[in-house]
Amino acid sequence: MSELMTKARQLDAADELAGLRAKFVLDEAVYLDGNSLGALPAAVPGRMEDVVRRQWGALRIRSWEESGWWTAPERIGDRIAPLVGAAPGQIVVGDSTSVNVFKALVAAVRMAAGDGDGRDEILIDATTFPTDGYIAGSAARMTGCTLRPVTPAQVPEALTGRTAAVLLNHVDYRTGRLHDLPSLTAAVHEAGAYAVWDLCHSAGALPVGLDEHGVDLAVGCTYKYLNGGPGSPAYLYVRRELQDRFDSPLPGWNSHAEPFGMRPDYAPAAGAPRGRVGTPDILSMLALEAALEVWDGVPIDAVRAKSLALTDFFLECVAAYVPEGAVESLTPAAHAERGSQVAVRCPDAGDVMKRLIENGVVGDFRPPDVLRFGFTPLYVGFADVERAARILAGILD
Repeated sequence: MSELMTKARQLDAADELAGLRAKFVLDEAVYLDGNSLGALPAAVPGRMEDVVRRQWGALRIRSWEESGWWTAPERIGDRIAPLVGAAPGQIVVGDSTSVNVFKALVAAVRMAAGDGDGRDEILIDATTFPTDGYIAGSAARMTGCTLRPVTPAQVPEALTGRTAAVLLNHVDYRTGRLHDLPSLTAAVHEAGAYAVWDLCHSAGALPVGLDEHGVDLAVGCTYKYLNGGPGSPAYLYVRRELQDRFDSPLPGWNSHAEPFGMRPDYAPAAGAPRGRVGTPDILSMLALEAALEVWDGVPIDAVRAKSLALTDFFLECVAAYVPEGAVESLTPAAHAERGSQVAVRCPDAGDVMKRLIENGVVGDFRPPDVLRFGFTPLYVGFADVERAARILAGILD
């Protein structure tokens, strides 16, 4: 054990991102659940004090203009853009991931219909987070499409001349498997369809390259690796070349070309604001904006390098400490196939996670037998990793 403890100290000493830990509110527990809810950035409470007392309490309605409330969805979208490889003007923040999945998927089908080649099928990741499946089913019924679940690996062979849109997850929420966004997007385009990506488990943990790889539409939450807070608003990416064709199934006054014109007929705004719907949730929105300041000057490539080093070290420690055969890793060993979490299967996993939490290691449990550990490079260190694996071993031994 002492060798791995020594290695952890050496790795922490060489960690270029170690100083970012001070920008978060943390306690003595090892927090490995940032893939569900990110830790609180230290700047957020003070910012919210100002938002509530001055912007809302003193300025009141004037804050829509004087405090920049009205432009927050696009302004904050531009702060997220570099983290997912997008140029400014293509991301709008607001609503939930589920609502944005609905907007993106229906809009993709409508664009396919506008191409005029009779496409009436939606492919969906068969291993997706359940809500994406529910939304896709509703979108299919609404648009008269057939919904066909396939695994991401099956997508290239499953694509046909009928395929209108494909909804995929960049990282599998259960196993942490990273799917090949560049090649899958290229295959979708080769078939003449539109690619919609769910980035909930990748944004803020690894490079995405939305512009580079020609992704059509993408959605994501902000409360995981982006640390925006519980229920913080999601975001919608619409590739610039498609914005004039983006026909939202949820047009609202906020996405109108003249939002204060109060016209009975709808005329969509230009650019990213076309993805807005109703009045934005300003308190959560501005908490997210403050949280995103921790990313100033942080290269996403460095975050990815540390993420892989953390997960490699965790797997090394588990192999060294945990009794042989006590757990089975579900997360791919290959870096190209791994997100920023490690999922292991073991008997009585729910009870094991309860005991881990009691002993100061916070991960989460997914029925029936999966332990998930998320590694957020901005505030997780290598000593945390070694300690977590050692405590897990003690519980399983």
